[in-house]
Amino acid sequence: MDIATIIGILSGFGLVIVAIGWGGGLSWFFDLPSIMIVMGGTFGAILINYPFSTVLKVIPAAKSIFMRKETDIQRIVNLFVEMSGVARREGLLALDRMDSQFKNPFLSKAVALILDGAEPADIEIILEAEIQSTEEKYRIGADIFTNMGNFAPAMGLMGTVIGLVKMLMQMNDPSKIGPAMSLALLTTFYGIILSYLVFLPAAGKLRVQSNHDTLIKSLIMKGTLALQAGDHPRMMKQKLLSFVAPREK
Repeated sequence: MDIATIIGILSGFGLVIVAIGWGGGLSWFFDLPSIMIVMGGTFGAILINYPFSTVLKVIPAAKSIFMRKETDIQRIVNLFVEMSGVARREGLLALDRMDSQFKNPFLSKAVALILDGAEPADIEIILEAEIQSTEEKYRIGADIFTNMGNFAPAMGLMGTVIGLVKMLMQMNDPSKIGPAMSLALLTTFYGIILSYLVFLPAAGKLRVQSNHDTLIKSLIMKGTLALQAGDHPRMMKQKLLSFVAPREK
């Protein structure tokens, strides 16, 4: 589980809720019609903007925001250095017995291609295609969340206009002015809080995850090709350390 996401949600919404409840009632800030306008309008706009099959792809992306375990780059580098030594001493087929150490599915696939005797050019094509597929998956998820972040405040503004129209049409009845004004203000509030505390941060998180996964998979592809070429462990380490941030080396 991504602890940063959990802390961010708890601190962001927690402080807003505390501020709302300070000297007032939380119930004042709950208005079902306002929620329906913002949420219904936002998701409706998303369904108009994207095919339904594309929208469904955002579900696994959303799960990864909360349930995700970061891959240790240094561990991958060390594993390739170890595999390089084994391959030079015993041959590439000896890597088969190290399968239990391949916690990363992409790494398992890359080593399997070596064991199957695939040509280096073919391995590069196959792995590069999967890297691009990963980037596309994250890009779609980030785009959808970004658009949701753009649509939500607009839906809030629409709700504000609806509330103001209702208020102006009922000026002769003071008892109805309050609820209409509440609708006008709360829809803007809901649109802003959903946009800047949920949708846009989720899009940013997916972009960060995309960069990290692309880096890891590019490192694995580089290591796989070097492994197949028979690079010395020291040379392997130098090649792969270029993917590691200076402070982590």
